[in-house]
Amino acid sequence: MANVVGQRVRRREDPRFITGQGSFVDDISLPGALHVTFVRSPWAHARITGIDVSEAAALADVRVFTAADIGLGKSAVEFLGLDEQWHRPHVAEDKVRFAGEIVAVVLADSRERSVDAAELVGVDYEPLPVVTDAVKALDGSVLLFEEAGTNVCVEQARSSTDDELFDGCDVVAEGTLTSQRVAACPIEPRATAARVEDDGRLTMWISTQTPHQDRDGLAKQLGTEPERIRVVGPDVGGGFGAKGLAVEDVLIGWLAQATGRPVRWTETRSENLVAMHHGRAQRIEFKIGGGRDGTVQALRLNLIQDAGAYPSIGAWLPKLTALMASGVYRIPRIDVGIKSVVTNTTQTAAYRGAGRPEAAQAVERAIDTFAAELELDPAEVRRRNFIPPEAFPFTTATGAGYDSGEYATALERALEHAGYERLRGEQAHRRRANAPKQLGIGLSTYVEITNGVQESEFGAVEITADGQAILKTGSFSHGQGHETTFAQIAADRLGIPMERITVIKGDTDLVPRGTGTYGSKSIQIGGVAAGKASEQLAERAKELAAEELEASAADMVLDLEAGHFHVAGAPAPALSWGELATRLDDRGRLGELSAEVDLGTTSPTFPFGAHVAVVEVDTETGSVSLQRLISVDDAGTIINPLLWEGQVHGGVAAGIAQALFEEVAYDEDGNPLTANLVSYCMPAASELPSFELAPMQTPTPLNPLGAKGIGEAGTIGATPAVHNAVIDALSPFGVRQIEMPLNGERVWRALREAGDRRRE
Repeated sequence: MANVVGQRVRRREDPRFITGQGSFVDDISLPGALHVTFVRSPWAHARITGIDVSEAAALADVRVFTAADIGLGKSAVEFLGLDEQWHRPHVAEDKVRFAGEIVAVVLADSRERSVDAAELVGVDYEPLPVVTDAVKALDGSVLLFEEAGTNVCVEQARSSTDDELFDGCDVVAEGTLTSQRVAACPIEPRATAARVEDDGRLTMWISTQTPHQDRDGLAKQLGTEPERIRVVGPDVGGGFGAKGLAVEDVLIGWLAQATGRPVRWTETRSENLVAMHHGRAQRIEFKIGGGRDGTVQALRLNLIQDAGAYPSIGAWLPKLTALMASGVYRIPRIDVGIKSVVTNTTQTAAYRGAGRPEAAQAVERAIDTFAAELELDPAEVRRRNFIPPEAFPFTTATGAGYDSGEYATALERALEHAGYERLRGEQAHRRRANAPKQLGIGLSTYVEITNGVQESEFGAVEITADGQAILKTGSFSHGQGHETTFAQIAADRLGIPMERITVIKGDTDLVPRGTGTYGSKSIQIGGVAAGKASEQLAERAKELAAEELEASAADMVLDLEAGHFHVAGAPAPALSWGELATRLDDRGRLGELSAEVDLGTTSPTFPFGAHVAVVEVDTETGSVSLQRLISVDDAGTIINPLLWEGQVHGGVAAGIAQALFEEVAYDEDGNPLTANLVSYCMPAASELPSFELAPMQTPTPLNPLGAKGIGEAGTIGATPAVHNAVIDALSPFGVRQIEMPLNGERVWRALREAGDRRRE
């Protein structure tokens, strides 16, 4: 079983998913369970003047809880270092700050009955002024937290004036863009179930990405010890960074303890779009300066982050944007100012890319704007500013320590695959002919950070009595295919067939420690931990086999192809894993065939790539059609090319979706306008072209696998490529800026306004 890594192995998980055999939270049988419906505020900002639960509570088998009944206080956001006044209550008591905030909880013996009973809960509100725009929130005319005296919850001041930063620049260009608010919208919405066991321990099933972190967070908020809680993550139908411990999960656990009954909740799609945290929501002002030869000397970003009604990780994410502001370019001077503000909208937090897409969107639009000012080809400006391969390891002006990169190679590979010169020729022809459908070519060269928090991970491997292997990992798959890739890594080191390796994850009773999966870090820390545990087990097994064969451990080898232990140079006698396990089991020593690893602090890695987008824009209607998307995404060593392609496809689709289709919108009163999949425009495969992938591998020196992350790369590279392509198509008409999503009406209006300016 040697050389399994790098092979196109089909996902072992897929048969159960495509045959309907997957087990999700909503599939779990919990006899006697109470079903929860959350009563949510229809107002974006209001004081609660009264709650009447009498009519609902009078129904048989119905219980209603309000904030006065639930002793949970506020949920902590410790990593932000904010005072408790900013923290979100589990159930609103005096005031609501966004449409969808929980004001009461209804439990009944069936889901339908709990929904009907929730309709009977009467809540009196005194509406308050609303602010949904982050820029407007800065003036403080509407305050969400009066005691704070401001809506700014996180701030980082600029360190220089424009005169200082752009001193010596011959050319300065500037612009703005909004990385609009989007929804994670996983195919499986959030779902949670809880049961108090006979011994008093609490078992919770959560559709999550982070079982161990959820266990510890639950313990803290419920006032108990982590060992008193078991969290099980069953199959998860997508997470994209958005599935972690939420107030709803804590409430389900508390309600199970309070009622002594199993309790469960599965949100509806509309509830998911309104109440699950959103992503992006960042307003970016950029200014870029440099020489007339196209070399960039300075970059300024001013970031205004919409944190939503309660500061969460979304308020901190602009710091990741600032860290990655240099992109793939050697920019000597960079200054970033940050203001995160609260608004009367749903909280923002992590969503696929989480701070890094915003950085790529900013610097890639800045580079194109700079190239247009100089009347230079945007590909050539990029070439003149890349960090060269010989400069690595390289520390940017913002303090990011890049490990390795071949940025120019990635761009040239993408341009060659696209037929760049031919495309420019066709574009010139259409422009000369004043064709109604203009061609746009957009470039994006990006770098991102994976395992940015420099976390550890747990891995363990043990051999069963029949010679099979059990691999336990603290990583947790919600679509990435860990059951396949982790088994490949172990098989490559143990010589045990993949089908005889079982991967266990997502159960805090079976796996003692773990950080979970987010930030595209699974292979580079979880996979490395599994690989190291496998290697340690193989070395220990050599020692035990040597004892059995009465040979020197130093002479013992493991034949990975055959899965046998024998003395070097003498294939016989030999012991298979099964034979060794049987002998040890007979003597009560099977437990010695095991190993476990905690990595300790690990370094981040910096995947990179280049995307080329080709769009056709109908100048009469504003319709945008994406014709081609060429993608070069370098994530170091590829464990499984088939899964790598799947991850790239998903990321690219999400990146295109932000550029062209998706936006969470509110009206001026804070009412959600995109609370279902009719009004929230999520593209299907029919709206997307076949993606053209050009593989490239630049292994990182920072971990034994040489692997970097890939799960979020497409969302980082594709969005600015498509954005740049649409503006490129319309540049002859004087269009220099269009906000995303670049839909028909928005493009049509930009064309009309540009025409009006030309006629003035």
